[in-house]
Amino acid sequence: MRYRIATAISFTVATITFAHAADPRYPDWPCTQAKVPEISLAAVWAGPPLDDVTGKWKDNPDVSPLVTKLAARRTPLDEAQKAITEYLSRAADKPASGKLLFAGLFESLNAQRSQVMNGLERVTRKQREAADKVRSDTRALQALQGEANPDQAKVDELSNQLVWQTRIFEDRQRVIKFVCEVPTAIDQRLFALGRTIQQEIE
Repeated sequence: MRYRIATAISFTVATITFAHAADPRYPDWPCTQAKVPEISLAAVWAGPPLDDVTGKWKDNPDVSPLVTKLAARRTPLDEAQKAITEYLSRAADKPASGKLLFAGLFESLNAQRSQVMNGLERVTRKQREAADKVRSDTRALQALQGEANPDQAKVDELSNQLVWQTRIFEDRQRVIKFVCEVPTAIDQRLFALGRTIQQEIE
């Protein structure tokens, strides 16, 4: 019985680990969504050019903390949009303030997105190592069980170890699946906030 369980564990891990046909440019990318390393400005902003304000938002005492608040995913989108409207309604120069605000959001959310994607690839590398360890331990368990007089204590210990290793592996897989949605959510948030800013400065 334990032999069949161990074999099933090894097969399951191998299947999960290499289930996705990865883009050869990004061998550690685990998501079904294609990896797009950076958000394209043209995809999320149709307002005036930002060349003259890039990087300047950090030095603005009003814009910098607002960017931090709006970029945080814990801030509900409708609350963030309301904050944009309120901020720009008080601005002496709406277009300039709107550009500065979006430049900060674009830079901050792109950086946030990159951190998430780099984290996903780090976990994928750990998962690959974990899968290799489970397969190695499964072979060791099968060898133990195949002995004429198997040491039952060692068999039980390795069996229990495999169960825990597989459980951790599968838990991480579920987390990966959830986190794979985050880059897209960031894209959508940036697009929505950019649209709100554009509507306010037009």
